[in-house]
Amino acid sequence: MRAIAENIYFEDSYAGVTVGAITFPYGTLLIDAPLRSEDARTWKAALLTQSRGTHRLNVILDMHADRTLGIRGIEFPIVAHERTAEAFQERTTTFKGYNFETGAEWERYPEVSGTRWERPNITFTDHISLHWGGPEICIEHHPGPTSGASWVHIPAEKILFVGDAVTPNQPPFLARANLEIWLEALNLLTSRPFMDYAIISGRGGPVTVDAIREQREFLKSIDGRLKTLSKRNAKPEDTLKIIPDLLKKLSFPSKMESFYTQRLQNGLLQYYRRYSE
Repeated sequence: MRAIAENIYFEDSYAGVTVGAITFPYGTLLIDAPLRSEDARTWKAALLTQSRGTHRLNVILDMHADRTLGIRGIEFPIVAHERTAEAFQERTTTFKGYNFETGAEWERYPEVSGTRWERPNITFTDHISLHWGGPEICIEHHPGPTSGASWVHIPAEKILFVGDAVTPNQPPFLARANLEIWLEALNLLTSRPFMDYAIISGRGGPVTVDAIREQREFLKSIDGRLKTLSKRNAKPEDTLKIIPDLLKKLSFPSKMESFYTQRLQNGLLQYYRRYSE
């Protein structure tokens, strides 16, 4: 557990996503959850030893299984954007763990199959604010990676948890994305009001302005290539031809190439099918 500011933390050692926590005098807010239930319980226990107050909430920054499967091990009320909550209505009660080969982290952990989904208890449309004895905590809707993607913003501390808006040194998840809206969110992150912020990615922890700009250029490249294919009336399978060039733009261990290729294959096919119809 690493401190960003007093009583504000992140942890990137668990399977799944980078998680966060805020332990203010009136309560504790968890940001996402480790993928495995046992890790989620460990994370919760570590925080409760130093938490104060009686309020407990777990915010989920989008509906991705990597950040939502472990919530059952937390057992706090769940807050999410209304569109994220709607996505849970489309799911079966129990996670089946089919091998979709999407390049998601959960695919490395077959033990998560059979997990029962925990659905959000509290939803919001634009933003929701918490006043728990410390600086204001704002949970804000910033779509792009998904329609219900959100950020946790602590303005007084200049801290942002941005989920999958930035995925340094790995391909983004595209299946439910809207690239144009996503690029607007990245433009906001690189704007003057956020220049001095600590920005925490849900896939790797703190990121620099340069990393955000690289993410923006990567998404622009994808957007341009897909629009070119669409103008040519190309088939969805033709999107697979651009994957090698896209991977060359990223820096990652060679052992991850097959895994990240799967992620792009799944994401590009689904994205192109949605936006070329």
